[in-house]
Amino acid sequence: MSLADSDHKLVVSELGREPTPAEAALFENLWSEHCAYRSSRPLLSAFDSEGDQVVIGPGDDAAVVALPGNEDEDEDGSSTYITMGIESHNHPSYVDPFDGAATGVGGIVRDTLSMGAYPIALADSLYFGEFDDEHSKYLFEGVVEGISHYGNCIGVPTVAGSVDFHPDYEGNPLVNVACVGLTDEERLVTAVAQEPGNKLVLVGNGTGRDGLGGASFASEDLAEDAETEDRPAVQVGDPYAEKLLIEANEQLVEEQLIESARDLGAAGLGGASSELVAKGGLGAHIELERVHQREPNMNALEILLAESQERMCYEVNPDNVDRVREIAERFDLGCSVIGEVTEENYTCTFEGETVVDVDAYFLGEGAPMNDLESEPVDQPETDLPAVDLEEAFDAVVSSPNTASKRWVYRQYDHEVGVRTSVGPGDDAAIIAVREASAEPHSADKSSGDSREIGQGLAISSGAAPNWTAVAPYEGAKAIALENATNIAAKGATPLAAVDCLNGGNPEKPDVYGGFKGAVDGLADMCSTLSAPVVGGNVSLYNDSVAGPIPPTPTLAMVGTKDGYDAPPLSVESEGTLLLVGDVGLEAGDLRLGGSEYLAQFDGSDGFPELPADPAAVVETLADVANDESTLAVHDVSHGGLAVSLAEMVTEKAGLEVSLPVPDAGDESAVLFHEQPGRVLIQTESPETVTDAFDGVAPVVELGTATDDGELTIDVGSETITTDAATVDEHRSTIENGLE
Repeated sequence: MSLADSDHKLVVSELGREPTPAEAALFENLWSEHCAYRSSRPLLSAFDSEGDQVVIGPGDDAAVVALPGNEDEDEDGSSTYITMGIESHNHPSYVDPFDGAATGVGGIVRDTLSMGAYPIALADSLYFGEFDDEHSKYLFEGVVEGISHYGNCIGVPTVAGSVDFHPDYEGNPLVNVACVGLTDEERLVTAVAQEPGNKLVLVGNGTGRDGLGGASFASEDLAEDAETEDRPAVQVGDPYAEKLLIEANEQLVEEQLIESARDLGAAGLGGASSELVAKGGLGAHIELERVHQREPNMNALEILLAESQERMCYEVNPDNVDRVREIAERFDLGCSVIGEVTEENYTCTFEGETVVDVDAYFLGEGAPMNDLESEPVDQPETDLPAVDLEEAFDAVVSSPNTASKRWVYRQYDHEVGVRTSVGPGDDAAIIAVREASAEPHSADKSSGDSREIGQGLAISSGAAPNWTAVAPYEGAKAIALENATNIAAKGATPLAAVDCLNGGNPEKPDVYGGFKGAVDGLADMCSTLSAPVVGGNVSLYNDSVAGPIPPTPTLAMVGTKDGYDAPPLSVESEGTLLLVGDVGLEAGDLRLGGSEYLAQFDGSDGFPELPADPAAVVETLADVANDESTLAVHDVSHGGLAVSLAEMVTEKAGLEVSLPVPDAGDESAVLFHEQPGRVLIQTESPETVTDAFDGVAPVVELGTATDDGELTIDVGSETITTDAATVDEHRSTIENGLE
């Protein structure tokens, strides 16, 4: 990839001369789609990113959000903050699945460090081609191994996420990684340079030649020979160095030695240092030969643009430089004073020769936005398959998309850090934030004194390619609602979200139309739910010889609750099972578009309608989940009621349920439609649930629990009978397929 002719003319006009090779390479990378968001930025104003809880919104390395009611009672009275960030490492993970995924984890963790935060949780949302394809399995196994190796080594638990398989990811998998960090008012650092005369200090691994041109590589379609030809653009990670960097950063933050910070990711040192000073309306002078290196005879361009991992760029007061160097040396990290902040241009010299001399703001913000054509996605016609209900049940429950993801999350250390109260495999994870006080008079089942227990942070992350492939706008709205429902099922209320907006080649009008629809849908539902989208990432040109990916708006959402207890997903052996939400009692109401059922049997249909008042559903559900009469809660989404009911039974507790079917209705529609915003609740007090949802959503009694581990589902005139052991075998598709 090289600088486009129109961009070249603009650069020459601004500089009044031809750019040097180093300048041209900087502009090429920093004006790429990956860095400048040239095709997506015009759409991002749709998101509501403000709220009383938002301390720092989009534009920094990570967002900062205040936890509710968290004024500490200590002397400084500081507030407890979390940081939220999400990143994609899609193209690198296709070329080298292990290192591509591993360095994606490392990058989002360093974004967290940049804000003065300590990383406390990761969430990974992964998307691959069809599971039966051998190349997809190779990529899947490599990505999971890379994530688990890096995350486990640095000691940050992976607690949530998702895995989806879809044929349109065959030539371009997606690896989206979110990170949550913990900080407070006193520790907060930003990526905005503060004052001329401060030193720029590079701390971490030595700079090598790996990852050269990574930003521009991420901004073009994957070629057929990408796995061999683009290997040099993939970075190589060192999690042990990252762990040392995490601890060194913590010490630097505690001693308040950092004025501003930015991690070295896309476009390497050139990207991090120029963006740091540009945000402060300042410049810099950097002497590139001062950068500590791990390969001989590196030239200026290589030093400037290499994306070697585990490196941070700090702005440091001159009086604190020696102390920063001492801490770096104590943690066996390299440390170079490479230059200083100035009021002039962004300049770089190498062995006495000026190789870069540009205005930092123009370099970082001067890229013109693209004005692209878009076409709406055609709505599918109704073409429903005729399939035996029991056959359909087995196929949907055993689909890799709805099957258990135990094979994935059992490789992750999700308990390191002793904060994980609810781990992977549930609707949402819960992390204990003991540093933040719970509401003064709230009750906790295990404590009785809310002041001693702190707050629980619920985390849900994922998208739904089947939904957004059929209906980008409605499907994206449903994704936001599903994540909020996951959080509410654990008794938490949504606080904020970050997104990773993945799309194909935006120069194709139909692709850009689908991407635009997904952006608008996500924005509209998050606004409805009062969950500001405080940051995110855009990854376009996820296109290959196999074609474009579906529009894939991954959302990572967090919510809060008092305490860390939550109702389980699995039922107990006694209690009434209720369905909250539409069961579809009017004939013709149910639509199966985007369902796993239609994906399995090659059908098509329109996307189901969403609840009339989704915010009220989520708020009420959180209250009901925390009620002492509630025994179990599970959202209904992928695979419909068939999968949700199957997931709730255990060897010790079964279910006998009856699903009402409308006159002339379709049993398969009732069992498999995937309207989000629905939830199954097992309770000792059905009237408590019914009263709570009165005027909010319909509540239907489906049946009761048993103590025999069997699942019996009456659907109209049809009956499906199975048991927990058979369900578990069905849901072991991924484990069995990788043996």
